[in-house]
Amino acid sequence: MPSIIDISQLSVHFPLDTTTVRAVDGVDLSVEEHETLAIIGESGSGKSVLGLAMLGMLPPTSTVSGKVIYEGSDLISLSEKELEGIRGIRIAWIPQNPANALNPTMRVGDQIGEPITRHSEWTKERVHTKVLELLLKFRVLPPEERSASYPHSFSGGMLQRSLVAMGVSARPELIIADEPTKGIDVINKESVASVFKEVRNQGHTLVIITHDLAFAKDLADRIIVMYNGRIIEIGEPEVFFSHPRHPYSTMLLRSLPEKGLHPIPGRTEESMGCTSGCRFRLRCPDARDRCADEPPLISCGDRTAVRCWNYD
Repeated sequence: MPSIIDISQLSVHFPLDTTTVRAVDGVDLSVEEHETLAIIGESGSGKSVLGLAMLGMLPPTSTVSGKVIYEGSDLISLSEKELEGIRGIRIAWIPQNPANALNPTMRVGDQIGEPITRHSEWTKERVHTKVLELLLKFRVLPPEERSASYPHSFSGGMLQRSLVAMGVSARPELIIADEPTKGIDVINKESVASVFKEVRNQGHTLVIITHDLAFAKDLADRIIVMYNGRIIEIGEPEVFFSHPRHPYSTMLLRSLPEKGLHPIPGRTEESMGCTSGCRFRLRCPDARDRCADEPPLISCGDRTAVRCWNYD
């Protein structure tokens, strides 16, 4: 399957007091056309920063290096004006926390139709008709009433479905969704999962950034595990969830309720000072002397790779 976006040696660093935080550190990744890719990991793993970097949406205090190649252009090197011609129409970003993502002073229908209005010559009537179609499709009902309403009158699940409608309104090739189930109850979570399945089945390429492992398992064609700014495991869901290879992945799955809610020893912050070697070694029960050296991503077959010396 051809790739839609190719990331090469992408790094994002932030200044913090007298030190530097390596939020993303030398990431190589290709997103295949029509696939749903889930990027998982604890808070602070770098997964959301990776998504923001792909679209040039990081604060000016960040230092970004590497390449993000889309349709022959390096998104990292494009100007803000050039990126505005890509965001929303060819690559859509669905932010986390839907309660804060929508403008409280604008009607929801106007916000959903904004990407179409900005990037097309459609009439207001045609845009309005399309907005109603999207609201109906994603079960934001009744569409006429909800289109004219303001975000404060929506439930969390309804806000998230509205954000998805806005994301797909201009029919982008790639949709990046940041923590789409964060802060949503179980019932609404099922509704959001159903919406993303529908988007996937329409042929969109999806990158789902999430800490919700059940959501990732249900939706993804491929799983990427991040820890401390690095990709440490890649695999298909059937393989990853039945036979995780990296010690961190194993412990992450054991923290699930159905696995007994076993906490991962230590804290993510303990590893943030690790700028060489295995980033997980300070929390890893299997750490040995060799882990002071940086392990490469080692292929294990079955489209699986792991950054761990145990598989060398």
